[in-house]
Formats: sequence, C-alpha cells, structure tokens
Amino acid sequence: MLVACGELTDEAQQTFHHDDGGVDAASISADGTLAIVSNLSNGISVWDLKTNTKRYGWNQGEEGNLVVNIHIAFDNTYAVTSDQDAFVLWNLTNGEPEGFWRIDESNIRDIAVANQGQGILVGRSNGKVMYFEPQTGRRLEFLGHSEKINSIDLSPNGFYALSGGNDYVAYLWDTRSGQVIHKFEHSSRVTKVALDDEGRFAFTADSKRDARVWDLRTGQSISYLHYFERQKIFSTAVFSKDGKYLLTGSPARRLNLWDVQTGNEIKSWRVTPRAGTRPQTAVVYAVGFWDDNRVISESSSGLAEIWPIQSN
Repeated sequence: MLVACGELTDEAQQTFHHDDGGVDAASISADGTLAIVSNLSNGISVWDLKTNTKRYGWNQGEEGNLVVNIHIAFDNTYAVTSDQDAFVLWNLTNGEPEGFWRIDESNIRDIAVANQGQGILVGRSNGKVMYFEPQTGRRLEFLGHSEKINSIDLSPNGFYALSGGNDYVAYLWDTRSGQVIHKFEHSSRVTKVALDDEGRFAFTADSKRDARVWDLRTGQSISYLHYFERQKIFSTAVFSKDGKYLLTGSPARRLNLWDVQTGNEIKSWRVTPRAGTRPQTAVVYAVGFWDDNRVISESSSGLAEIWPIQSN
C-alpha cells in the first residue's frame, strides 16, 4: 500500500527555552499546560506552559539528579520522577515531595502515576511491573512478562495498566486484580506503549515496523501506522481528546501526527537540535496538544516548541 506522507515542517511557531544545557527526560501534562524537564546537572524544573514561567525546581538524590523518567497525572495534581533505582511522588499544588521509594531488585525502566497520586506504576528490567498505592501501602506485582519491560502507561483512575517488553507482547491488565484484559502480540520487542486517557484506545509499537492502534473494548486492531522507514522508534505518544489523532515523537527529531482510524500520517515536524551539537539531532521526549490547531514538544535540546497543525 502506498500512502502519501504528511507535510514536513522545520520552523516552530513559538519556542520556549527550558534548559540551555539540554534535558535528559521530559513530560507534558494531558491538557498541555504543564511541562516537567530533567537535566543531570541542573535538576528538575516544572514549567507553566501558558505563561512560560518556572513554578518549581526539584532535585532527586543527594549525589545529583539522575532522573530519566517523568510522568504527570492526568488531573495535574501529582507527578512522579525516577532514576534507575528510586522514585519520588511530588505534589504539584505545593511543589513538595510526598514520598521516596527505592527499588533494590532491578532497575526502573518506566513509571506512571494516577490522578490524586493514588497509584504509581513501575516497570522494571526483570520483567515485573509493580502497582503501588502510596496512601494505603497496597502493592501488586504483575508477572505476565518474561523479559525486560520497556514501556508502561496507566489510566487516569489507576485501574488499568498497559505494559510492553522484550518478550514481544503488550498487556492491558487490571491493577485491582492483576488479571489480563487484552494481550497485544508483536513480532519483535515492544518498545513503546500508550493509553488513551478517555479509555478508547491503546498504542503499541515494536522495534521493527509494527506500530498499531487497538480498540480497548474489543482488543482488536484498528489501524497500523503507515510509514516508509524500515525501522521507526517512538519515544513518546499521546492521543487527542476527541480520539481522532495520535501524536508521536522519536529519537530522531521527528514529531508526527497520525489519523487513528486509518494509520495515515497527517503531518510531521522536525524539532530544533541543540546548538553546537554534532550530529545535529534531538530526542523528542514529550508531546502534547496545545489547543485545537497546535501541538507542543519537549526535546533533548532543552526547548519547548509549538507547532501549527494547519499551514498558514
């Protein structure tokens, strides 16, 4: 099948400088109003994207900031950050930490937090996924995977988890019981997963050419993403609130907008690389929908960039 690629744009409509030294991890809130970025030297910064003002400055760990995973709850009340060995729950209302937990058994690969900080999901290198409730101390370990976890996501209410790993499988499962709801199979290791916050879709992508949108009610495939590259790695992915679009980022500067029902690319953008770097590239760590006609990205260049969906 031959599918025309969407228009490619290099010039951002608006640019915010969030760290001149570049960043090593980032997250954008579901409503596009907050961003959190981490720099190994400068710590963690929380930004109000509507005013481009810094709300908080954090640091995780006494020996310097090594945070490589960040997630903001759907309702913007809490955020969670992690390095390879520990994670911290942060209150976004007052900027204070509400808990620090260390993982001794294996490295943390990915992390997510539910509304009100009620649950935290932790994917690990030993193939286990832990769901933890800070307020009650309840802990559940999902043991469905047989190899390293690469990516996880959590529904806003904390009831449903999506996890993907090196065992070629992504699972949608219930955090209250640990029971599998759907199994999404791939032909190579699953490198990225994402849940639609409205509970309609899941996105799973592997290390080769299989990137799909799934119907969460039936567990059936809705569409395959159509692209010409022999291999395309996704570093981040979010669904639009109306369910029409999927927005993805990659380690190779690219930001792509896809039609959920057809898998066709609508438009693509190329983020700005950090000045003076060789080669001239950047990792897109986080993406979001700024408004009905614009999207936003946070990349390793330390820039938040706003991109118009429609051409002028």
